Amino acid sequence: MVLGFSGLIAVTVLAYHNAPPIPARVIGADDAVLFTGADVGDGQAVFLKYGLMDNGTVWGHGAYLGPDYAAETLHRIGEHTAAALAQQQYGKPLAALTRAQLAGVRSEVAVALKTNRYDATTETLRLTAPEAEAFRLEIGQWTDYFRHPSRNGGLKRDLITDPAELHQLTAFITWAAWASVADRPGADYSYTNNFPYDPTVGNQPTAGALLWSALSLMMLLGGIAVVLLAFGKFDYLGWISRGRHVHPHLLPGQASAGQRALVKFFIIVALLFLAQTLVGGATSHYRADPGSFYGIPLEQIFPSNLMRTWHLQTGIFWIATAYVAAALFLARSLRADEPRWLAGWVHVLFAAFVVVIGGSLLGEWLGMSGLLGRWWFWLGDQGWEYLEIGRLWQYLLVAGLLVWFALLWWLARPRAVADVAARPLARAFLLAALAIPVFYIPALFYGAKTNYTVVDTWRFWIIHLWVEGFFEFFATTVVALVFFQLGLTSRNTALRVIYLDAILYFLGGIVGTGHHWYFTGQTNFNMALSAMFSALEVVPLTLLTLDAWDFVRVTRSECEICGKSVAVPHKWTFYFLMAVGFWNFVGAGVFGFLINLPIISYYEVGTLLTPNHGHAALMGVFGMLAIALMVFVLRQTIDESRWAGIEKCVKVAFWGTNIGLAMMVAMNLFPGGVLQLRDVTQHGYWHARSLAYTGSDTARLIEWLRLPGDLVFIIFGATPLVIATVKGYLGMGAACPGEGRTARDGVVGDTRFE
Repeated sequence: MVLGFSGLIAVTVLAYHNAPPIPARVIGADDAVLFTGADVGDGQAVFLKYGLMDNGTVWGHGAYLGPDYAAETLHRIGEHTAAALAQQQYGKPLAALTRAQLAGVRSEVAVALKTNRYDATTETLRLTAPEAEAFRLEIGQWTDYFRHPSRNGGLKRDLITDPAELHQLTAFITWAAWASVADRPGADYSYTNNFPYDPTVGNQPTAGALLWSALSLMMLLGGIAVVLLAFGKFDYLGWISRGRHVHPHLLPGQASAGQRALVKFFIIVALLFLAQTLVGGATSHYRADPGSFYGIPLEQIFPSNLMRTWHLQTGIFWIATAYVAAALFLARSLRADEPRWLAGWVHVLFAAFVVVIGGSLLGEWLGMSGLLGRWWFWLGDQGWEYLEIGRLWQYLLVAGLLVWFALLWWLARPRAVADVAARPLARAFLLAALAIPVFYIPALFYGAKTNYTVVDTWRFWIIHLWVEGFFEFFATTVVALVFFQLGLTSRNTALRVIYLDAILYFLGGIVGTGHHWYFTGQTNFNMALSAMFSALEVVPLTLLTLDAWDFVRVTRSECEICGKSVAVPHKWTFYFLMAVGFWNFVGAGVFGFLINLPIISYYEVGTLLTPNHGHAALMGVFGMLAIALMVFVLRQTIDESRWAGIEKCVKVAFWGTNIGLAMMVAMNLFPGGVLQLRDVTQHGYWHARSLAYTGSDTARLIEWLRLPGDLVFIIFGATPLVIATVKGYLGMGAACPGEGRTARDGVVGDTRFE
């Protein structure tokens, strides 16, 4: 962690120094002021206020329904400059030039646009006459863009009509386009490392992108070799302790009052999961047919940017809620007794989560609709992808997570843990839990007008470091506690896996956060450092396959000591954990590494290969783990007599979620991403993100192929989980823990097998 954070903090500090400058004023060749630095900041706020980061992208980051705003503007500026040069030099339009003449004009365009005319002493940026004229034309281009839902990916008709806001928005986009092409002082590449790819303006991949991609492959192979060597030294480092007397410690149906109070959290989890799938289906439809939702003008009420925002936020909420509730459930099981206040605080925490979730989702709708006025940033939609919730809701979320940690600490502090052997696990569990609220705090470090590069730096402290780092570590400790309390792993084996995962995830994952910053205003220093360490993130994922058969064996095994058949009463929990391992390897490992190398990311970022990785990794790993914890809690709180009906729903949900996700990936996201990547290499990044490609027959056909997978996922995946949680909540046994329970080979009324 010391090594990782030293690198990450260095890159973060450099982001403030190396971010593309925002000129105090931008002037044309005639010295007339085109726009100011204040216009750029206000334009960024307009971009966020109307949720445009959930429509298109800037520097490849955002949504995939609309264009990359900077790339499209840059290409049009290049074309306008080329047309002006052709007319000036040859008196002919571009289309009438010979091949040699056209090549000469293109070379001059590249020189003109890549020349950095920013004067740091006066904070003035001077544009050439064609660039200045192109800026004025861009205002009309974006005005027209917001008029037609069929051409903008399903935004509300006439979303932005205020001339002042359109001028400010165009200023922000033009500044982003300038930073994409103008050479960084002292370098032969732009502030964004020549992103986006567009040969017509001179943007080609840098030498560093190729060099560090090649060297990162060496890091990957070396990392795998070292870890396999460690496996050989220790003989085995997997989850399940071999040669162990496999008897479960926890018995189904023996939950305490406080634990039963937690089941209602999972009703919210299941409902949010279903809501996410429904709005996700609507978002996909906007890609297939943005102008109409089966004849209904849906964009007037639920535009595509709102649907995409809700799709992300409901996903984050249901997964996080499942982790929060399951952690409290496990923490309580570590104690011999239950504090009398636990059930009451569970109710309070539940109410707080409902308020934050419901209030933030409603606020995002009102904010995008322009109904919150100047309070849009605090109560509505901040506009930053994945962190859309208003600033007030963020403060309340941090406060709620701190209360959650306080409850966890009181329940699972080492001296309160009944089993002395479990105390080291409890310490690791609490440290991982504390990191959840602490490392969400960087989400509060920026505002709507902070330099885009600086914001994107802090934003991925949350998206990558918080989610893929500390949530991953927390999930590992939770699984360790589950396995230990089920009697499937010894304390030392569980601790060994926790430490190994921590070393591997943090060694690669902390500095590897920078692979999101290759082209967002950082220098080659970040690219070199993050590419090398990010490759190591794949190492632990390659080891997951070693545990797969052990999970299968546990669900139908014989005790290796006494030879008796042992039925571990958590079959479907283990099945979902097997799915976690599979999707972690495929989604995070294979699909993640596919787009991780700088030279690949240069062409790929913002194409469908990004959500291909995102869906397989976020849903496949964190989502499947959340469902595994849900099933575990339901099984622990439901009597055997009532479990059979619920188990049928869980079984259907297992196959529905996994088959549906596989269909989405195989029929839509992966082939669509590959074809879009090919279009980038053939015609430039701007083209692959424009309606010229996304509106083509082939692209639309692939979008319609998403429908079967969505239907399977919704009908047979999400819906049965809603039924299971409601039935589980209504069917919880009223008996107190231990009453009327007899454990085979165990002790009556005890929660632990001897």
